[in-house]
Amino acid sequence: MSLNFSTERKPLMAFSQAGLADIVLLLLIFFLLTSSFIPQFGIQVTLPRTEAAAPTSGQFISVAVTADGTFYVEQERVGREGLLSALQRDLNGRTALVLRADENALVKHLASVADAARALNLRVLMATDQTSMTP
Repeated sequence: MSLNFSTERKPLMAFSQAGLADIVLLLLIFFLLTSSFIPQFGIQVTLPRTEAAAPTSGQFISVAVTADGTFYVEQERVGREGLLSALQRDLNGRTALVLRADENALVKHLASVADAARALNLRVLMATDQTSMTP
């Protein structure tokens, strides 16, 4: 008498990836939501407030001016004398620069950036923080 242990069913060879897809989707949503909370610029300046603000992107040269008159081009500290050469170095076909000046910065510091931009035929955009539109 022989025993037959074989069954009619075949072993399960497929792996369900539905759970893995759910986890990947949740991680993607998490990183997309939290990435907007990361500050874009390491130079701390208090921007003046306005009613409207436009987003800036990587197509502009970033220039920051602190309240004490320190200049930063693309987050690299430069002196007033080296401002023009730093802008030339980071130009790379860009046609405008975004000026992030502290609200307590002196006008002569802003004029220095404007002069360097004019020498390179660059448009100057002033970065501001948007105020709430409550009446």
